[in-house]
Amino acid sequence: MTVLIAHISDLHIDGTVETAARATRTVDYLRALSQTPDALVVSGDIADHGTPEEYEEVTRLLSALPFPLVFSPGNHDDRAALRKGLLGREATTGPVNTAHRAEGFTVLSCDSTIPGRDDGHLAEPTLEWVRTTLADLPEHTPVLLAMHHPPVRVHHPMADSMALDNPHEVSALIRQHPAITGVLCGHAHTGAVGQLAGRPVLLAPGVTSTLSMPWESGIGLTRTQPPGVAFHVLAEDTSLTTHFRAVP
Repeated sequence: MTVLIAHISDLHIDGTVETAARATRTVDYLRALSQTPDALVVSGDIADHGTPEEYEEVTRLLSALPFPLVFSPGNHDDRAALRKGLLGREATTGPVNTAHRAEGFTVLSCDSTIPGRDDGHLAEPTLEWVRTTLADLPEHTPVLLAMHHPPVRVHHPMADSMALDNPHEVSALIRQHPAITGVLCGHAHTGAVGQLAGRPVLLAPGVTSTLSMPWESGIGLTRTQPPGVAFHVLAEDTSLTTHFRAVP
């Protein structure tokens, strides 16, 4: 079967009208799709300050979506508040790793955050959780890894200064487990495609803002561009095709 996965990132919900309006536009766009996605991956920086009130707002915004939601924490998120507010679990402070198993695919959402810091790291307990979960899956199940920090350079000084610091371990994981068909991430506020260990690394555009690249005018975050969405099509042969869309 062919699987359609919608992918957004970096909502930075902060209680302001403008941020909520951009997120609402994105949700309305997703609700109006003629084909219902099999899942929506939200790859981090869901809240801006990680407060319970921000996650309550996120819940209100996303509650109308008629498909499964898969959350990865970002460096602006709070593990305990996210776990309680979005996952309905006990508010513990350990890594937020979740597995979404569905017909034809699995998404393993990995916590790449380092509390109190903007850069990222996949700690050994998370890597071991991925290995163990992969071993429990039916053979030949296509698996997507989701995380906030890209394990590849995006060639922007700000984004690359806050990167994942152990991409070599992600690369080794992919090489050891051929079922991993791609990596979904965010953090950089720009839609982009890279490659790691022969697998695509797919960055969702930012919802709240877009990062201007060095070859454009300015190199900072701007709201002159609309929110963005990525759509990943996972085919029967496990190949991935990605489409990027600006939200009208």
